Amino acid sequence: MAWRLVFIKPHSPFAPETQTTRSTFTWLFVLFALFAAIGCKKPEAERPAPSKIHAITRELADAAKSAAPAGTEIRVRLQVSEGNAEPTDRVDITLSPSGPDAVVRSQVAKIQQALGAVATRNSLTEEPSESREGILFFYLKSGVRTHTIHIHSGENPSSRSGNATGRASSPKLAIILDDLGSDRAVAEAIFALPYPLTISVLPNHEHSTEIANEAHRRGFEVLLHLPMQSIANEQPEAQELRPGMQAAEVSAMVSQFLQNVPGVVGVNNHQGSQATSDPALMSELMPVLRDRHLFYIDSRTTAATVAFDTAQNSGVHSAFRNVPFLDDVAEVAAVRKQLNLALRGAREKGEAIAIGHPHPATLQALRDVLPQAKAQGVQLVLASGLIH
Repeated sequence: MAWRLVFIKPHSPFAPETQTTRSTFTWLFVLFALFAAIGCKKPEAERPAPSKIHAITRELADAAKSAAPAGTEIRVRLQVSEGNAEPTDRVDITLSPSGPDAVVRSQVAKIQQALGAVATRNSLTEEPSESREGILFFYLKSGVRTHTIHIHSGENPSSRSGNATGRASSPKLAIILDDLGSDRAVAEAIFALPYPLTISVLPNHEHSTEIANEAHRRGFEVLLHLPMQSIANEQPEAQELRPGMQAAEVSAMVSQFLQNVPGVVGVNNHQGSQATSDPALMSELMPVLRDRHLFYIDSRTTAATVAFDTAQNSGVHSAFRNVPFLDDVAEVAAVRKQLNLALRGAREKGEAIAIGHPHPATLQALRDVLPQAKAQGVQLVLASGLIH
C-alpha cells in the first residue's frame, strides 16, 4: 500500500493557495525535521589527549607514593596512545604484607584518599570493579575510562579466618578516645600509652591539625570526630551537621573539617542524637564519606540512630559502639569497671568497640586494665580492624 503525506493549509481570503506555497511549506517542514534530528544527536565523549592522561597518571603515582608506607611498590604503565582507543594508563600499587590486617586496611584507605584528591582535582569520576586480589577500580573523564588502579593490599589470607592451624582468631577490642583537639598535653599522655588506640579529633580546635599530624607520626589511627546536632544541643560546636542541610552543604562542611584534621581514615559522630536519627541527613552524609573512602563508626548516642544502617545501605564500611561508654562517670574505679565490661563484651561478642574520653581518670584506668587484656585472651586492635 502506498502512503502519501498531505499537508492541509487553512484557507485565507488574503492569500490564495497555490502550488508554489504548498511546495514551499513542504520544504520548510523537511528542513525543520532535519535540523531537529541533528540537534538531538549527542556528541560522543572524547578521551583527553594522551599527554594529559600521562600527566595525571604521574600525579596519581606521586600521590600514592606520598601516602603509602615504606616498602610499597608502585608500577606505572603509560598505555594510552593516539592510535589505541581502548587501553587506559595503569597504576599498580603493592603494599608489603607486613603488619596486622587492620594496619594494612588503614594504609589502603590513606592511599585511596590521596588518589581521590588527584581525581577530584582533575574532574575524574571513579568506577569500582572486582578483583580476586586487592582493590581494582577505574577513573573516567567525561564518561570515558582513562586510568586503571589496582591496589594489592598484601593482607595475609590466613589471618582473616584464623591462624595457620585453622583456630578461630581471638576476640578483639578497639578503644576510641574522643574529643581530642584542644589540649596538647592530654594528647601527649595518650601517645605515651603503648597500646593500639584510635583517637578521634574535633575539627577547628586550637591543636586539631597538630595533634592529628603527631598521631600519624606516632602510629596512632586518627578519626574525624564529626560534630552533629544533639537533641539537648549541649555545648554545640560552632559548625555541625544539622537536619535539613542539603547535600552540597554537607559535602562542603565535611571537606573543610577534613582539611583541618588531615589524614583521617574514618569518622565517628560527636554528640549527634538529633542528627544521627534523621534519615535524610544521614542519606546526604554517607555518599560523601564513601566517595572519600572513609569508614563510619556510629557512636550510638541515641537508641533512635539510623546512621549505621544508612552507612551499610550506602556501601560505606562501618561499625558501631556495642559496649557501654567507658567514662560516663569519670572516676578511676568506675572506668576500670567499664573497661572490664568491654573486655568481657569482646569475649562474648567476638569483637567490641568501646569509646572513652581523655579524662585523667580514663587514662589512668587504661594504664591499670589494658595490661590484662592479653591474659584474658582479648586482642587490642585499631578501629579500622572492626569495620564491615
